[in-house]
Amino acid sequence: MTRHTSSHLPRPIALAKAVLSFLGSSVHAIKLFLDGERLEAQMELARALVREAIPLLKNATKQDMLRFLRMLELIARRKLHKDQLRQLQKLVEQDHPAIGLLWRLFKEANVNCLQHLFEVLGVNAVWLGHIKRKEFVKRHGFIPPFLILISPTMRCNLNCIGCYAGLYPRTKDPMSFETLDRIIREGKEMAIYFYTITGGEPFIREDLLDLYEKHNDCVFQVYTNGTLFTPKLVERLAELGNVYPAISIEGYEKETDERRGKGVFRKIMNAMDMLKDAGIIFGFSTTVTRYNADVVSDISFYDFLIEKGCMFGWTFLYIPVGKDDDPDMMVTPEQRDRLRQVELEVRRTRPLGWFDFWSDAPLTDGCLAAGRLYLHINYRGDIEPCVFAHFATHNIHNCTLVEALQSPFFREYRRLQRACKNRLRPCIIIDHNELLEEVIKKTNAYPTHAGAEAIISCHAQKLRSWSAEYAKLADRAWESKEYDWARNGWYWAMAEEEDELEGILAEAS
Repeated sequence: MTRHTSSHLPRPIALAKAVLSFLGSSVHAIKLFLDGERLEAQMELARALVREAIPLLKNATKQDMLRFLRMLELIARRKLHKDQLRQLQKLVEQDHPAIGLLWRLFKEANVNCLQHLFEVLGVNAVWLGHIKRKEFVKRHGFIPPFLILISPTMRCNLNCIGCYAGLYPRTKDPMSFETLDRIIREGKEMAIYFYTITGGEPFIREDLLDLYEKHNDCVFQVYTNGTLFTPKLVERLAELGNVYPAISIEGYEKETDERRGKGVFRKIMNAMDMLKDAGIIFGFSTTVTRYNADVVSDISFYDFLIEKGCMFGWTFLYIPVGKDDDPDMMVTPEQRDRLRQVELEVRRTRPLGWFDFWSDAPLTDGCLAAGRLYLHINYRGDIEPCVFAHFATHNIHNCTLVEALQSPFFREYRRLQRACKNRLRPCIIIDHNELLEEVIKKTNAYPTHAGAEAIISCHAQKLRSWSAEYAKLADRAWESKEYDWARNGWYWAMAEEEDELEGILAEAS
């Protein structure tokens, strides 16, 4: 995809240029249609609409945005997506505080990043992806995940306290560029266009930039410690447009430097400034422990991150796996419940996309792991159900993704996670630890590093006592009016699609 700069032209000229370009795409689409390629013709028009509309929306008025959303509604293929676009239009009309994220994206992000974001996630992953997932289900008999998390390296320039990946060796990168390329090619056959890259520190591997460029029909969210950004790297990311860094931050300077090392916070601040100036879409990643929970449960911290330019963010509860695996570092049950409440408040009132694997499980109808919506491939190629569940039965070097997803380990993991009815307690690692022990023993899954088995042995008693205490708070919240929508079966789009695909499976059987 080439980067468009129409937003710098006078509006009448930019509009004329966009119309002419769209007409050219329409001619190509008509040829595809006449050749019997109906889906390809539709995709050509959808991509062209997004590609040409985005530059025009850089300085959009409310009416411009509403027109764009109405056009998307017209071409949306599914009733669910049409309903969501109508709801989005209402929020724009009402000037809802949360819609500020949309305005921030178009104001602050560069055109290239915006085009990739909307074209890849909107057209490739959702529109085209829905069709490809239906075909995949008919061929293979199971639903593919929506994203893949990959750790291409364990090398890192920091030595953070409690790092979940800290017990993996840091000496070399067994996974070659060719293997990474194969993973993504196999993923796209399953309609996976969203990849998350972690480590280690991913930006240590410079060849990954070439991987992102080769697969520019995908987007890559990269978890990074934020210390390796240079003007040259930022310029390359702006040119790529499909790489969205998520910078690890533990609070302010005191909390971040205590866990990550002296001077790291200032490097992070400099990185955020460079990314914001370049118009790159980026966010934050926070590991919440007992020691920083109060700081990161204060809404003012998220106001600070918005001011720094973060568009999105992820909260991860500290889990005692990896280096310095200490259950006493975990948040208290009360801190976890307080964080859940703050996340809901920020989402209602702030222009920030903030997500939490645990508290947001009501949006996805439960846990994402074991290929239900995502999986993890570590630096050696071990295919793990979750980045925090360091066990496997398959390795990408001697199997395909499809084979791993159909393995007894992953199938049993998915079956057990559905038994967790309170979606605020979705996790079989920390909320239902006895189920993790059960699936590992039943399927003979092996630990992917020395000490990984501690989560179901020496830490098990503390984890299970902790989860029993949190269950009292979570059950009260789950039964409240606040979650009526989730108990009544309204889910995020992918979970709703999952119900549809399960219907196809039922018909086939």
